[in-house]
Amino acid sequence: MKIVMAIIKPFKLEEVRDALTGIGVHGLTVTEVKGYGRQKGHTEIYRGAEYAVSFLPKLKIEVAVASGLTASVIDAIAGAARTGQIGDGKIFVLPLEKAVRIRTGETDADAL
Repeated sequence: MKIVMAIIKPFKLEEVRDALTGIGVHGLTVTEVKGYGRQKGHTEIYRGAEYAVSFLPKLKIEVAVASGLTASVIDAIAGAARTGQIGDGKIFVLPLEKAVRIRTGETDADAL
């Protein structure tokens, strides 16, 4: 089992969710986060004053999947989240040792 974690632009969430649902992934967790990468933020003008925005709003999506589905999930997220512009995000894959469904007590792949 793996956890696929993706940092994406907020307006791409629905497209990513639809892409994941299309390949059979029905559960995900979304967290609002802030950060920066190579773009290192940007400057904005508010009421005539210019100021730097160092941390940009992003969404972190986490999906627990069976190991065999990992490549499909990565392809689905990357395809749906891509705009071709700087700041599209990153995808990370982490090992998942154990999963338990609290309601039924199912474990590991059955709990996903």
